[in-house]
Amino acid sequence: MGVSDELAASGDLPSSFLAFYDDAVAQVYGYLTARCSRSSVAEDLTSETFLAAVDAVRRDNPPTMSMPWIIGVARHKLVDHWRRLSRETSGLRALGDRYPDEASEDATDSQLDAVRARATLALLAPHHQAVLTLRYLDDLPVPEVAALLGRTVHATEALLTRARRAFKRAYDEQDAAEEETSDG
Repeated sequence: MGVSDELAASGDLPSSFLAFYDDAVAQVYGYLTARCSRSSVAEDLTSETFLAAVDAVRRDNPPTMSMPWIIGVARHKLVDHWRRLSRETSGLRALGDRYPDEASEDATDSQLDAVRARATLALLAPHHQAVLTLRYLDDLPVPEVAALLGRTVHATEALLTRARRAFKRAYDEQDAAEEETSDG
């Protein structure tokens, strides 16, 4: 008997939520996996997302269950995760400001660039990962990113500038390391 079957049998949740869970769990996990450096983190955050959803559904005025709503819950759990990591992380990396040069027109190179960009993103401090992911992967406007991170718009713009610098520096360091490896 699965978790949703046990909940349905206990009568604690409406069957509509259980059907929604069955439809949504893979999409929520996919959303989080694309934004987390480890699948175990995505699994934990998926669980946290649905626990929060269960709490919301049990309220007197439950929200309307929809895919955008549950992805929003997942986004909040991801931001909370990055905040926890940020508090646990002690120093900040040095920053430099430039964007990666022109993207390759070759599809294979573009795919490799995307893989490399995700690997570079995973090297950054959690607060830099959060702001870059929300702004560029989720394509949220700066005011919405600021609201999610609990910052002012001005502070979020400054954080974005620092995060882009950190990303560029980490990306360039990977270039240098690859060149040393191929030259050596």
